[in-house]
Amino acid sequence: MFNFARKDTEFFDLFVENAKFFHLGAVMLDALIKDPNKSLEHIEEILGLESSADEVNEKIINKLNLSFITPIDREDIYAIAGELGNGIDMLQGALQRIIMYHAGHSTRRSPDLTKLLVDGTNELVKAFKLLSDVKTNQREILDAVHKVADYESKGDLIYRAEIGILFDEAVEAAKEHGASRAVIHLIKWKDILEDVEEALDHTKKVSDMIRGVVMKYA
Repeated sequence: MFNFARKDTEFFDLFVENAKFFHLGAVMLDALIKDPNKSLEHIEEILGLESSADEVNEKIINKLNLSFITPIDREDIYAIAGELGNGIDMLQGALQRIIMYHAGHSTRRSPDLTKLLVDGTNELVKAFKLLSDVKTNQREILDAVHKVADYESKGDLIYRAEIGILFDEAVEAAKEHGASRAVIHLIKWKDILEDVEEALDHTKKVSDMIRGVVMKYA
């Protein structure tokens, strides 16, 4: 019933393209968290990430404006495109913050958090690749959606625990090295961890939108 013809799949192809940019941003963030010294190697990629994603979004909006009939509701296309763009913006902000802050070595479990983000965005790519044939691929799409929710839930636990550890370490560091240095480190990594956690939350938001499309059209 809703096995969309090839001519109707361009919206889905563009969703996949921006989901891949979301995933690429997560991969770059994971690499910088593990080794902040690599930031200069990735600066051009980081600066180009948002621009490339914006170009894809513009294609989506232009096609939407020119299309009389769309494979899914216009509101869904517009909303999904916007939220994918917002997720990419979040990741670019986190990447730039690491560079601007000269963040140094990460907190102990920051790499665990970014790994969940990499895995979550990868599941979004998988789901979007399957979405043009939603009836046939319903189970696989929902499996990907459930994995994203699981990663987001695990990320919340890591984030809360890591923030608590960060404050505890700041108190101890203040005793040894003085309050100023400890507070600066605390502010840097609290902001960065918040960025990562918000991006992970956003993968769940996008996956919920995918679930909504499945419920409408499967």
